Amino acid sequence: MESIPNCPICQSQHTYQDGSLYICPECAHEWDPNETSSDTDVLQVKDSNGNLLADGDDIILIKDLKLKGSSTVLKKGAKAKGIRLVEGDHEIDCKIDNMKVMLKACFVKKA
Repeated sequence: MESIPNCPICQSQHTYQDGSLYICPECAHEWDPNETSSDTDVLQVKDSNGNLLADGDDIILIKDLKLKGSSTVLKKGAKAKGIRLVEGDHEIDCKIDNMKVMLKACFVKKA
């Protein structure tokens, strides 16, 4: 019986095969084991505790954050559902309290 490899992105052991692809249910990564290309273009973002974040995760703020150019403060413990990871200085694009904001991953933890 052929053993199924761990996910090359998050190292999860819960991968499964779907046709010719392997799929990781934890980080939603799909890969073809026959391809030899490296996955250097895959964005890896970790929260303040070192947990790997993925698109669609829920996060919680670990400290109060003042929004630049505004008097609004995002309170510690505020939750954002269904985040989107982006390239750049602020890695997380999300919606908190009906405001679209971009956050640095060092100020959040995975919910």
